[in-house]
Amino acid sequence: MTNDLLVQCLAAFLFTVGMMVVLLRRDTIMVLMGIELLLNAANLSLVGFSNSSQMIEGQMQVFFVITIAAAESAIGLSILVNLYRNFGSIKTEIANTLKG
Repeated sequence: MTNDLLVQCLAAFLFTVGMMVVLLRRDTIMVLMGIELLLNAANLSLVGFSNSSQMIEGQMQVFFVITIAAAESAIGLSILVNLYRNFGSIKTEIANTLKG
């Protein structure tokens, strides 16, 4: 196996684990961690493809994905703090009551 294939297999494994965490867990912090794992798997895949094709565009796109991940973390954690203040828990079932 070449290194490029190993990097893509690792990215696929991380993406699968992140997807399972998002779909199966009920704790909101774990769901946010799963989303971060999904984004990091996409970053790894982009860097792997840009490295194998000797082009820098994939590595430049990773910076934009990292920025989006940081913004998602900040907004997600602020929503969790608000949920805890209003309901006393951060379970995803409680967030169901926020539907308008």
